[in-house]
Order: sequence, then C-alpha cells, then structure tokens
Amino acid sequence: MRAIEDGADGLECDVRLTRDGHLVCVHDRNLKRTSNGRGLVSAKTLAELEPLNFGSWHPAYPENDDLPDLSRLLTLDRLLTAIRDSGRPVRLLIETKHPSRYGAEVERRLVAQLRRHGLADNHPDNPVHVTVMSFAALALRRIRSLAPALPTVYLLEILPPGVGRGRLPFGARIAGPGIGLVRARPGLVPALKQAGHRVYVWTVNEPDELEVVLKHEVDGVISDRPKFVLDRLAQV
Repeated sequence: MRAIEDGADGLECDVRLTRDGHLVCVHDRNLKRTSNGRGLVSAKTLAELEPLNFGSWHPAYPENDDLPDLSRLLTLDRLLTAIRDSGRPVRLLIETKHPSRYGAEVERRLVAQLRRHGLADNHPDNPVHVTVMSFAALALRRIRSLAPALPTVYLLEILPPGVGRGRLPFGARIAGPGIGLVRARPGLVPALKQAGHRVYVWTVNEPDELEVVLKHEVDGVISDRPKFVLDRLAQV
C-alpha cells in the first residue's frame, strides 16, 4: 500500500501453494527466515499458517497506523482485493515459485483464482493488470496455454543457452534479468531488445544500479525502493 501511495505503477509478489491448495505470498519455501514458524510452506494448511507472525523480522515492524497489520500472512486473494480497492490502475507481477511438490497445480490454481477475480483476460478496463513471472520456463508455457492473454516474464539469474543472443523459451514474452546479470553481460539487454523483447530488471535498489538500467532504456524497473526510482525518473 505504501508503494501504491508513492506512485509505483505496480507491485510484485511471489506465490506458493499450501497443502490445502491456497496461494500465499511467501518468498521462501521454508518458514524459518520470515516467520516464527518452522517447516515448509507447502506442507502446511492455510489454517496452520494463519497464526504465524510474518512481520517481526521486517524493519517497519511493529506496524504503524498508516499500514495494515504487517504480521499477518498475505494471501494472494487478500492482495488482489486490496489493490482492486486502491482506487487506481495497478499492475501486478506474480512470480510462481518452483520447484514445487505441486508442479503444474501452482499455475492451474493461479489462473483459476485470477478468473474468479475477473483478471485472467487482461481486459483494458480491468483495474488490475496481471503479468506472470517465473525462473521455470515450463511454468510460463503452462500459463500461455491456460491464459494466453497474460503477459509472461522469464526470470534470469544465470544465462541459459541462446538467451544471450536474444532468444527466449516458448511461452515467455518478456525477459527478466537480475541486475547482477545485466552488469556482468552488458550486451544482454541490447540483444534482447533487438530481438523485440521487453526487458524488466530486478532488484534495482542503488543509484549506480539505476543508472545502468536507465542507460539500457529498460521497460520495467523492479525495486524495493519505488519512491527512489520514481524521483530519479522525474529528473530525467
């Protein structure tokens, strides 16, 4: 909500499936680092995850009056409802996390939930425009089959064969290299753009990183510091 208030075009989240089939916005497969629980997210039911504190590790905790309860588990359904209620258009980039014990069920459940919210067709009048991202090329192929209107981003931390020459795997429409890869391979973004692909770069938090992606004229900047990025963009 703070990012939306600061003027960010959209948000990014990760999703995992619980044991009883709910999509929750949790980055790690293991609960230990970002909650007071233990074990795997995929081995727990939603009812088992709900009582856990997911916020005490965060610098903004304890929550203040201007923010929702930061200790509460964020489900995809709650996130979709919150941004639909924000009163302005919001882009939502959803990363499906793999490998997963549930395999293709992650994408099937995601598309089903987007359909329930009326967001799977990316109609221009929708208040929320969804893009699906993954490091797993197969996950993007599933999304293209299940919901062909949804844009897809192939996330890159290392460079698979062919991608350096601008080729993306079938099902991927946008390239999503990490800032470390962009810096290590300065010819990557030009090759991708020359091949006709849009490029979103993550996670751009520092001034020198932002200058690199601005030089490359990338199409999307993913950052933990949206106001910093927006202020710099206003200057140029």
